[in-house]
Amino acid sequence: MYEMQLFFRYPSFRHKALTFSYDDGVYQDRRLIDILRAHGMRGTFNLNSGLTGKNPGWLMTKEECLDLYKESDTEVAMHAYTHPWLDQQPENVVTYEILRDRVELEGMFRRSVCGFAYPFGTYNDTVIRALRGAGAKYARTVESTHAFGLPTDWLRLHPTCHHKDASLFELADRYLGWEENTRRPGGSPMSMFYVWGHSYEFDTDRNWDVIERFAEKMADKKDIWYATNMELYRYAEAVSRVEISPDGGICYNPSAVDIYFYKGGKPYVVHAGEELCL
Repeated sequence: MYEMQLFFRYPSFRHKALTFSYDDGVYQDRRLIDILRAHGMRGTFNLNSGLTGKNPGWLMTKEECLDLYKESDTEVAMHAYTHPWLDQQPENVVTYEILRDRVELEGMFRRSVCGFAYPFGTYNDTVIRALRGAGAKYARTVESTHAFGLPTDWLRLHPTCHHKDASLFELADRYLGWEENTRRPGGSPMSMFYVWGHSYEFDTDRNWDVIERFAEKMADKKDIWYATNMELYRYAEAVSRVEISPDGGICYNPSAVDIYFYKGGKPYVVHAGEELCL
């Protein structure tokens, strides 16, 4: 029944992913990054390049941001130049806020910055149009899904939940219990658990133990890929570009990353630029 079908998986044939997204470039990100790194996890940090160093003791300077986020296990993403309510601004201001932030961040870090998180969580069609024009690949909202599906629209990327969500650990248990369905492989597609927030909230709420316990609970799982937001986007995009012959016998991967999948119960890897006969 499943011999002709391809079932895509993350690298190393994992079907789950865990990712984090934290906003504003505050000093508490240092402690959060230490926690994530200690548990083999990766995060995305959304910066307002026009505000760095403007609030001493709260927002890090450009030099401090560069020193903290320069490592490869963190992704830097846009959060608009001055953190405005973008949905209330004229289109030219929206465009400026997004493009200026991207240009400044790419100049600081000398790497591509194509991710985004909506300031205050607000957006509309004008904002999305400006993001698309600026080359943004994904944009995170603050609308919790309490689910684990990949987005159908990456410019409306809804997280699973905020770290303060009362159901965080219930969701974690449900996700950890979601086993690979080997008898019906289409029943366990690629998924993601997406947590977002602001690291200063851990100080404000005096609950650093929440993220520490969550990270410990989710760490070292063989079926989970610990990825940044952009890594997830790029892999999912690469999967969408794979070319399959009508009978499922030939697979061509035009992307720059290796793609993992099952066919007829057998694992396959089609390497970047490779055409594979199955």
